[in-house]
Amino acid sequence: MIELFSDPAVWASFLTLTVLEIVLGVDNVIFISIAAARLPAEQRRRARVIGLTGALVLRILLLLSIAWIIGLSEPIATVFGLEISWRDIILIAGGLFLIYKASTEIFDEVEGGIHTTGETVVKAVFASVIFQIMVLDLVFSLNSVITAVGIADHIEVMIAAVVVAIVVMMVAAAPIAKFVEDHPSTKMLALAFLVMVGMALVADGFHFHVERGFIYAAMVFAGGVEMLNLWRAARRKRLAENA
Repeated sequence: MIELFSDPAVWASFLTLTVLEIVLGVDNVIFISIAAARLPAEQRRRARVIGLTGALVLRILLLLSIAWIIGLSEPIATVFGLEISWRDIILIAGGLFLIYKASTEIFDEVEGGIHTTGETVVKAVFASVIFQIMVLDLVFSLNSVITAVGIADHIEVMIAAVVVAIVVMMVAAAPIAKFVEDHPSTKMLALAFLVMVGMALVADGFHFHVERGFIYAAMVFAGGVEMLNLWRAARRKRLAENA
């Protein structure tokens, strides 16, 4: 264990994996922030903490079950000439679920959903939000662990990178959630981003790999345009107030 600290290759794999885990975790943080936004303000932070803690526990458990994870990639059936594994089924189901949730959120934003505040309803909504977060945690964690296995050779390095990435996401979750809540147009962009991620997961399940870099590049560009729009709106507001 001690010799790992003196190995430059181990540090390089740790830093690379940590950065990748943070980038891959952006999808997770956005979904958790949007899902938690349905809850009363006093419950949102608890939902985010529970969601990200669940992601951390799932990823560590999956890392400790690497042999089982590798086995998930073994074909279990052939459908129309396509070999399907449990990993493919999880990715397809998770991608479809993500598309469904993002689409219904977009519909509620456009049409105006009906929100009730009864105590029983609030408890049911909290349980539903946590369940949805845990389902997507499983899908995102599977991708995360497969990435970790492909980069690092030591389980200790993988777990350390995952822990650091989750801590960073916990710190970033609150400001991201507040920014999305304060700017509805960015929420629509985030939901569109989740639809694209869902489509990429489904494509991966059918063995059509979509490079995440293309999706992230598109969203960074769209986000940059949105920042310019927000800056322009704020500037116009200041000019109107000073007139």
